[in-house]
Amino acid sequence: MKKIPMRRCLATNESFPKKELLRIVRTPEGEVKVDLTGKLNGKGAYLSRNLEALKIARNKNLLSKALEVPVPEEIYLEIEKIING
Repeated sequence: MKKIPMRRCLATNESFPKKELLRIVRTPEGEVKVDLTGKLNGKGAYLSRNLEALKIARNKNLLSKALEVPVPEEIYLEIEKIING
């Protein structure tokens, strides 16, 4: 049995398998990107793939606090597009 890596959603504080969450990364250069591969270099934060979690993260500014840099509005819009499909 292989162990499934679990990660915690920043907004809801629920644990999920890593593949079910979206990873948002602050690269070593200070850029913020949505990491669909889960392999980008840098500090990462995880969000559930639902609009409620995105709304909580946006309203409480959780991504900026976790990544320690301001998160541009384009990133939130990109996350919203990914969630909606």
